Amino acid sequence: MGPEPAIAVLDYGMGNLRSVEKALEKVGARATVTADESVIASSDGLILPGVGAFPKAMERIRELELDRMLDEAVAREVPVLGICLGLQLLFGHSVEQGGADGLGLLEGDVVEVPAGGRKVPHIGWAQVSWERPTPLTEGLRPGEPFYFVHSFVVSPTDEELIGTAEYGGRFACVAGRGKVWGVQFHPEKSSTAGLRLLSNFKEICS
Repeated sequence: MGPEPAIAVLDYGMGNLRSVEKALEKVGARATVTADESVIASSDGLILPGVGAFPKAMERIRELELDRMLDEAVAREVPVLGICLGLQLLFGHSVEQGGADGLGLLEGDVVEVPAGGRKVPHIGWAQVSWERPTPLTEGLRPGEPFYFVHSFVVSPTDEELIGTAEYGGRFACVAGRGKVWGVQFHPEKSSTAGLRLLSNFKEICS
């Protein structure tokens, strides 16, 4: 066994960073909440968390040059995991608050949750169906429940779609390509299944 992978939780002031850090430590990763370029450059994996509005988040990310650091990490094939708003930020464009461009690491747009007249934001547990097997979802059963809090959803290409859930209508909640992954739910609040997914990400980073 080598040393546990070092995973940087990117800090741009929007996201429940401490709970993500604690969940990573629980599955045996060395986690650091940071926006420091040297720490990010030497990490084995990156997590992009996020809670709040897409345009404001992208503004902060650009101010801190985290967009460039993420591009460089992806070019080096460092695994990246976006959580909640972090998943949405990986995509090209969001309609939220008049629209804003994202990181463009995954293809597609961010649109309103297909709530079908239900209350928005969608808050609570929902069962996730897996569209294809991936290292990120290894060992997770179909219909495993995860905890969601969101008003917007991603619309990925078929090739990038990994998991779906339902709230009014069916929506994409896990997407990825290469070593770039994202989940709409909060794994750090999703009990055993969430920890399993974070543990899988840790293994991907090893």
